Amino acid sequence: MATQLATREAAPAQPRPGARRRGWRDSLFGYLMISPAMLFVTVFTFVPIVASLVISFFSWDVIGSPKFVGLANYKRLAGDDAALHSFGVTLLLAVCIVALQLVLGLALAVLVNQRKRNWSKAIFRTAFYLPLLASTASVSIFMGYMFDAKFGVINYYLTAIGLPAIPWLTSTVGAMVSMVLITVWQQVGFTFVMFVAALTSVPQDVLEAAAIDGAGPMRTLLRIKIPLISPTILFAGVVAMINAMQLFDQPYIMTKGGPGTATTTATIALYQAGFQNLQFGYASAIAIVLLLIILTVTGVQFAAARKLVFYR
Repeated sequence: MATQLATREAAPAQPRPGARRRGWRDSLFGYLMISPAMLFVTVFTFVPIVASLVISFFSWDVIGSPKFVGLANYKRLAGDDAALHSFGVTLLLAVCIVALQLVLGLALAVLVNQRKRNWSKAIFRTAFYLPLLASTASVSIFMGYMFDAKFGVINYYLTAIGLPAIPWLTSTVGAMVSMVLITVWQQVGFTFVMFVAALTSVPQDVLEAAAIDGAGPMRTLLRIKIPLISPTILFAGVVAMINAMQLFDQPYIMTKGGPGTATTTATIALYQAGFQNLQFGYASAIAIVLLLIILTVTGVQFAAARKLVFYR
């Protein structure tokens, strides 16, 4: 008798038919809610990627019929010094942009987070985030006038205080520095807002314990705050790197990829091959290689995060 009772008690409870129906309805409702987003991602992300992969094996100028060429476009890309240079420019700009964006965004977030009044925090958050709301094209046109070597406002004030004018957009180094500064100025608001939110969520009891132990502001930042917000830093770094690897508007509008090919990024090389030279198969090969590079860099970031990111 005792054995039978024990067996009945140990037997798992079977879900009721009504509970099953509710669970099925909840699952269906969840799928319906995410279906618009999934449809959007499928149509505008996955389908273009698959189409680019297929087209990269063809020679196609849109006017005539596609001609299958196999790996010819990729072999051509491997021997194209100009295209390979554009990938190097992309990586260099991306590393500089992401490093400066993370450091500056964190520094601004720490300074704003130390302010006591909420209204002043709101003003700074709004001010730093506003450039992100402006279109990249309009910002690039405006900055093109600002950084103009002869008539730009920046060189005007430099010469007014006795400093030499800088060839911002007409020299290799100047153009690269200009692209980095302009991109960081517009994008830093994103990382800034995320870091402010992350710093606000740091437990106060941990900070109070550190203060009791005699930790100063810099030690608290390096040993406590940064490790605790490291997941946010990883997320911001990954998003910033993906965006920087696709840099197009600023160099194309301001320098057309120049001077020479100093600021010709991979996306500009892709645009020139596809929409100027009508070599859509070759342009698709560039796009696929760029995608693989982005995935590789993102994978390296996540691999490094295993030892550097602290999850509470």
